[in-house]
Amino acid sequence: MATSRTVKDVSPHEFVKAYSTHLKRSGKMELPEWTDIVKTAKFKELAPYDPDWYYIRAASMARKIYMRGGLGVGAFQRIYGGSQRNGSRPPHFCKSSGAIARHILQQLQNMNLIEMDTKG
Repeated sequence: MATSRTVKDVSPHEFVKAYSTHLKRSGKMELPEWTDIVKTAKFKELAPYDPDWYYIRAASMARKIYMRGGLGVGAFQRIYGGSQRNGSRPPHFCKSSGAIARHILQQLQNMNLIEMDTKG
């Protein structure tokens, strides 16, 4: 008899990879037209090279909401933020794009995978 497996039992890399392909094949998530030219944060120099980066980010965000719950746009800006390199000056932490996080959360909500917490 096989044991049941949950998201917590599977490695994060395998889950995100499998779930992002599921999101892409299902066709329920529609890509915005700006996905090929947008930077994911202000400290980045270029847009992502992977054409499926939007699905990967959506799968990663869905996993993080399942694991912790109660995460909003600001939390995802901190999670996906990074170090802004300032040349000869010291680097500092910089948040990622809030518009991308907001758009993915709205897409997941339209697909009925997550729901908005109205308690606060």
